[in-house]
Amino acid sequence: MKSNRPYLLKAFYDWIVDSECTPYIAVDAYYSGVAVPQEFVADGQIVLNVAPRAVSHFDMNHQFIAFTTRFGGIPIDIMVPIGSILGIYAYENGEGMVFELEDEPENDPPPIKGPTMVPSSQKTTKTSKSNTKPSLRVVK
Repeated sequence: MKSNRPYLLKAFYDWIVDSECTPYIAVDAYYSGVAVPQEFVADGQIVLNVAPRAVSHFDMNHQFIAFTTRFGGIPIDIMVPIGSILGIYAYENGEGMVFELEDEPENDPPPIKGPTMVPSSQKTTKTSKSNTKPSLRVVK
């Protein structure tokens, strides 16, 4: 059978947005094919706000999630393969789902067509970072 991860991600994303909450995804930043600003990676992970009001050009399919968002006021194209996503949850209450780490493909898959990162020469340094860390909770 095919992986159920893309179906569950889509369902939880829709549920969180329909509940008027803010969907966040936790991503393994070192998974092959992940394109995120490395200066915001902590402990090999990055948490991304994927709320419709926070992103543009949002595309979620069975291979990846891609969108444009702002870091430090600079627009950056983000792409995360579905296998790199560790969890999805609502920022307001932590409701969501955690996924088991998925093995990376053995063979080099054909490149996933998606957005590219903004060159580092166009990035600015981050000004401040929130001291609060989001937490994930398993929903049964």
